[in-house]
Amino acid sequence: VLGGDVRLTSEALKLALAKGLQDAGVDVLDIGMSGTEEIYFATFHLGVDGGIEVTASHNPMDYNGMKLVREGARPISGDTGLRDVQRLAEAGDFPPVNEAARGSYRQISLRDAYIGHLLGYISVNNLTPLKLVFNAGNGAAGPVIDAIEARL
Repeated sequence: VLGGDVRLTSEALKLALAKGLQDAGVDVLDIGMSGTEEIYFATFHLGVDGGIEVTASHNPMDYNGMKLVREGARPISGDTGLRDVQRLAEAGDFPPVNEAARGSYRQISLRDAYIGHLLGYISVNNLTPLKLVFNAGNGAAGPVIDAIEARL
């Protein structure tokens, strides 16, 4: 599963990553603009092998990078597999692309399932006397907040 944040470079990086994954035989599901939490949800919800969010998190807008998630929505970090990825990349021993085994690419939306999951943690009736204020901070959470608001 792939997603990307609102940075101007995220979409191009995500599509280049998708192409490389497809060349390696991976079937790619692109959930579009998303926050990292949506990649965690999608990875678990779909039962896929992993997910990648193209983002530089809280870093300046001219930075970009990737957050990696393995099956079961578990983060990949320096002590949980990232060093293995580094060794593979540094070895540079990549087989040639086999067009017959190339992976697929599909754009999907899990927004409704994600919103349902989030709202499953609360009783909407208990919110009635409250006035809620959200600040998406110019981030990818804006559309999620809008979708939640539509259900309240």
